[in-house]
Amino acid sequence: MAAQDTVDHIVGWLNNYVESSGMHGFVVGVSGGIDSALTSTLCALTGKPVTAVTMPIYQAANQVTLADEHLAWLDARFETVETRKIELTPVFESIEANFPKDTQDAMTMANTRSRLRMLALYACAGSSKRLVAGTGNKVEDFGVGFYTKYGDGGVDLSPIADLMKSEVYALANAVGVIDGIQQAAPTDGLFDDGRTDEGQLGASYDELEWAMVFDGDPATLSDRQREVMATYNRFHQANKHKMLPIPVCEIPAHLRVLNAPSV
Repeated sequence: MAAQDTVDHIVGWLNNYVESSGMHGFVVGVSGGIDSALTSTLCALTGKPVTAVTMPIYQAANQVTLADEHLAWLDARFETVETRKIELTPVFESIEANFPKDTQDAMTMANTRSRLRMLALYACAGSSKRLVAGTGNKVEDFGVGFYTKYGDGGVDLSPIADLMKSEVYALANAVGVIDGIQQAAPTDGLFDDGRTDEGQLGASYDELEWAMVFDGDPATLSDRQREVMATYNRFHQANKHKMLPIPVCEIPAHLRVLNAPSV
């Protein structure tokens, strides 16, 4: 992959999309991770207005530091970027205080954090006529479904969703994303115990990329490769409901109970 050519292609696509949409720019949630760092930078490279937002909720100090450093880097490099920090911990504490206790298992509350951030991003976007840019990569969005439905999956457009994670790193390096973010272990930051993406998935992104494109003879696989393939297939099947369009029950014509309205 020619990294700069790919960067130029995505920036051109972003420019064409926002201009045809009638909107004025982009909003991007910045987590301190590689995907949001690349996405926010690509949006900034369009020259359109960009709101880059951090939204800490009980966030680990190192994640906050990396996010703040990236915002400062964007602010210094791009005149059209506006940076914001929206402290959502008090809002989340209110949710914790009012949700029924039997709904507050770790995964449900992690997903609630992500959905709360989606609300904040759309508040910023709606008030400024901007589009929410998604930060998911191809492995997460179409391989293992490693995102929150109506959380970080609730976006208007997805500029890096056709990039493998390794390609995300290549482009991040090409556009100059800070070293701390490039070297940090990927994490969704939705839990208080510091768990990484690899820890949650049971495989590295390199391994999952391999599984996503493997089309050889399964009989030739090593024990680890079979384990990775089983992990990939398990996540892909369990999360397929996130990747497919919302199912609609279509009503046959002979079951319609209303006539077409007259005007």
